[in-house]
Amino acid sequence: MRTALLTLLITLVPLAGQGQVNNDIHREDTLQEVTVTSRSAQQRMGEVQIGMEKVEVATLAKVPALFGEKDIIKSLQLLPGVKSESEGSAGYEVRGGTAAQNLILLDGATVYNAGHLMGLFSTFNDDALTGASLYKGLVPAQLGGGSSSVFDIDTRPGDLHGYHFGGTIGLLSAKIVGEGPIQKDRSSFLFAGRRSWLDVFLKASEKYRDNTMNFYDMNLRLNWRLGVRDRLSLSFFHGRDNMGIDELLDMTWGNTTATANWLHTFGDHHHANTQLVYSNYLSDMGLDMLNIYYTMKGFIRHFTLRHQQRVTLRDHRLNMGIETTYLQLQSAEWDIRLLHQREKRDAWMSALWVNDDWHISPKLDVSVGLRLHLFSALGGKPYYDIDPAGNIVDTWHPTGIVKTYADLEPRVSMKWNIDERNSLKVGYSRTSQDIHAIRGSSLSMPFDRYTMSSNILKPEQANQVAMGWVGITPRGDYDFSAEAYYKHIDNVYDYRDGKAFYSEIEIERLLLGGKGRAYGMELCARKNTGRLTGWLSYTLAWSENKIEGINQGHWYTASNDRRHDIAVVGMYRLAPKWELAATWRYNTGQALTAPSAKYEIDGTTYYYYAERNGYRAPAYHRLDISATWTRQVGRFQHILSFGVYNAYCRYNPFLIQFKNDDDSPTGTIAEQTSLFGIIPSVSFTIKY
Repeated sequence: MRTALLTLLITLVPLAGQGQVNNDIHREDTLQEVTVTSRSAQQRMGEVQIGMEKVEVATLAKVPALFGEKDIIKSLQLLPGVKSESEGSAGYEVRGGTAAQNLILLDGATVYNAGHLMGLFSTFNDDALTGASLYKGLVPAQLGGGSSSVFDIDTRPGDLHGYHFGGTIGLLSAKIVGEGPIQKDRSSFLFAGRRSWLDVFLKASEKYRDNTMNFYDMNLRLNWRLGVRDRLSLSFFHGRDNMGIDELLDMTWGNTTATANWLHTFGDHHHANTQLVYSNYLSDMGLDMLNIYYTMKGFIRHFTLRHQQRVTLRDHRLNMGIETTYLQLQSAEWDIRLLHQREKRDAWMSALWVNDDWHISPKLDVSVGLRLHLFSALGGKPYYDIDPAGNIVDTWHPTGIVKTYADLEPRVSMKWNIDERNSLKVGYSRTSQDIHAIRGSSLSMPFDRYTMSSNILKPEQANQVAMGWVGITPRGDYDFSAEAYYKHIDNVYDYRDGKAFYSEIEIERLLLGGKGRAYGMELCARKNTGRLTGWLSYTLAWSENKIEGINQGHWYTASNDRRHDIAVVGMYRLAPKWELAATWRYNTGQALTAPSAKYEIDGTTYYYYAERNGYRAPAYHRLDISATWTRQVGRFQHILSFGVYNAYCRYNPFLIQFKNDDDSPTGTIAEQTSLFGIIPSVSFTIKY
């Protein structure tokens, strides 16, 4: 499987950058020009919620934009406490959690595996977005479902007064956007579409013409002013990826979401919001190996009704609401060696919450809330009883509700203003997650298996405490922040030793549950004014798991543990038409499991692993630079962007494998695979 995926990635090499012999495959992990720090320093200090970052897409930071693609997901990886999974991955990890523990919402709809072409591009087209909020585990009561973080993204409503159009052509993709009134001052539309054209280059190559590699996505939003007190919006998103390697591998995956949102205003201080939401994540894979054809299909479908009331009183802002979701999840449906198997489950997820942002005094602000979370696994499908070794001891076919989990989740965040330029923050949050992604590697992949809480698997529950300081200089030219956190997680799941995602159709047989912990410190310094702006962030972090049956029941380093993470971002306005930018990143190498010994049986070599994730890959570091030229010609704006990814051509580790080598003292060597060396890029954008 892994060899097949690497072969697929190799198809990009002759098209995107210089090659390197000896197993170095190159692929980009872009830095994009969506801002993550566009709010003023005073606003950052005034935010009550600790561990929250605002992302304002309308204000673009001029950081390197590889292939002309501004990427809201990749921009998060520059923030303290947020890390990329690895080179070339759109997945991000927050405060010791995995990418599977992040909840991503697009207009209230859940999105999974938010990356195109194995992470080469983000799922989200920046032209369709207006802003977003990232909550690093400490979230208000109206949000829930991700034990590590919640990333809440909004699409743009479209201009009610005038028409605007634009398009961008890059090396690997093109996109268009259009917006304007349907009926002036009463209704509007927004459409954004994007498609890669890498398959055009593949067809021109004799070697790769039988391969498939493309993606597309589209956003549509319609808005109506129904009257003085009512607003209605309909938003739709559809994205799809297609990959294939000759006759070896075919994969298709993507998300479809639809949201109907009705906003009713009772008065200046009372609003009601009702949403009907549908989301569907689908993955479909076929693999031909050793003359055996494997197929595997999975999906996750949400049907959600959400209603909330927002009331503003003198010193209080109340948010009260209720939501319910009917969930359908197919962990896998496969045909292997003429054996057809399927595992599909249904469930109801519901929540009731109240949250109050309370301005107690000029010195003290508090956000306090309580969320009641309910999850009910439904019958109609097979359920099992499993012994400690993972064997099925009983199978039963219940009807009605099989198991219900109820949990109260308190949330509180406080801000104490020391003076006009300094504030202290402290917070506690309890969150839970019922959908578990079980990954076959340290990266998020389209063929990862998902499962839900059941009679055997319990909801994952995280308790986090954090405290921090924010300060600004008198004129707001600079601001600084420091936060420390500790997180304890119950019901963390990992594969049993020797098991893989395709070992059994009954996914509960593959897993063992335990607990995890993560703790660390985050520092950030920002320069906000002048020709030179930017920020420096540093994260010191630990992440560990303890699961009986793995690593002899002792605490072990989690696969996503990286001790040090540094990001340096600088933007310089050279002239009215020219802006320069550079970004440098460094992080400690990924934790990995290496063989402690090997032995042979009948001429076949087997490895013995004494410790889970007891070794480290080499450190990762990279420099990206860019230059952007902008010119206004009448009502048209022309933007020409140049970039260099990995400017000093550092071959960073993507995959490390262990192989026999009789010439080495240990008889084993570690072989590193890298994705992409130095890559130049250029894109052209025109706006009207």
